[in-house]
Amino acid sequence: MKPVCLVVGAGAGIGAHVARKFASSGYHTCFTRRTNQAGLDQLVDQIKRSGGEATGFLSNIAEENSIEKLVLEIEESIGPIEVVVYNIGAQIGDRSLKETSAKMFELGWRLGTFGLFRLASILLPLMEKRGSGNLLVTSATASMRGNAGQHSHASAMAGRRMLCQTLNAEYGAKGIHICHMVIDGIVDAPDTVGLMLGPEKFEALRQERGMDKDGRQHRSAWTHELDIRPFSELPWWNSEKLSL
Repeated sequence: MKPVCLVVGAGAGIGAHVARKFASSGYHTCFTRRTNQAGLDQLVDQIKRSGGEATGFLSNIAEENSIEKLVLEIEESIGPIEVVVYNIGAQIGDRSLKETSAKMFELGWRLGTFGLFRLASILLPLMEKRGSGNLLVTSATASMRGNAGQHSHASAMAGRRMLCQTLNAEYGAKGIHICHMVIDGIVDAPDTVGLMLGPEKFEALRQERGMDKDGRQHRSAWTHELDIRPFSELPWWNSEKLSL
């Protein structure tokens, strides 16, 4: 039986590339997206034609019990999930405070933070019993810096980052790797940036800043800051109280 990787949020950008990478590395890759059955089937077919194993699921994580049912179905019918990649975005567009309704603000939180909480709640206890596992969470510049027009998105992503820190503080010593990855740049994805900009502006951006100019995720994606810490090294507020 091959190890199982679950990618939650496998659009045409990061999610699809990650799914193909894990499949080519010997994993049975499961992935989910909220819409576009044709796109889902196409990705499954691509992986299988390349010699990999894949299963796709349409699942709206905003629906009650959707994530929980998905995890249990995969664990029972395909195998234990060794790696899960949470790649659900929370971008509702660039909106002023007046243009951001309570419903829109809450949607960003449900997708960006609450969905991750629900995934962790159902899967991490299973990984804990097995003594190993990996939760990889993609995130955004907004998790570190809030800009005008990003009230919902920045709040959701900052919450996502803090949730990863608390999950790591609880589960790191139990053999589970929690990783929060900031994607600080534009991703060449027609179903995210492409939808936000529209096809003409998206193509113009690709021509202006892409491919041979390294304007998106190539050399420009090299990081200048990396946080690496043994699981036993915890911040003072998570360590044993010191007697003064």
